[in-house]
Amino acid sequence: MPDVIQMLPVLAWWISGGSWAAVQAFAVAMPGQEPLLPEGVNWWSHTIHCIAHSAVIATAATLLLWAWLRIFWLPLFGWWSHIVIDVFTHSADYYASPVLYPFTERGFDGIAWITPWFMVLNYLAILMVGTALLIHRRKRL
Repeated sequence: MPDVIQMLPVLAWWISGGSWAAVQAFAVAMPGQEPLLPEGVNWWSHTIHCIAHSAVIATAATLLLWAWLRIFWLPLFGWWSHIVIDVFTHSADYYASPVLYPFTERGFDGIAWITPWFMVLNYLAILMVGTALLIHRRKRL
């Protein structure tokens, strides 16, 4: 979800007369190859990205929900796991996650998930876990 909501300003711009080709280009852009968008659209998209990837903001949301519900609201686990995974799978050159936003927009220089050897390991791990889950489920039936 953190990677999807930053598209909202771009989609709003498209609905109000922007270019669908620019929306598509934005969705798959590599660093430095983002399409030209209006300044306000870029600013909002970037700000939402920073908010959605900030451990500071996630901590505040977690504490507020804890105070209100008196439990850890389970959907927050998805947000937290996304932040943790992104910290280590985004390099300084590939959209580093600004975990200390709003204090700084700098992020940890991890391994970019688009690095070929890392992608192979990632998909192999997903395949292995998926296979193990299928085997376990069949044994239970």
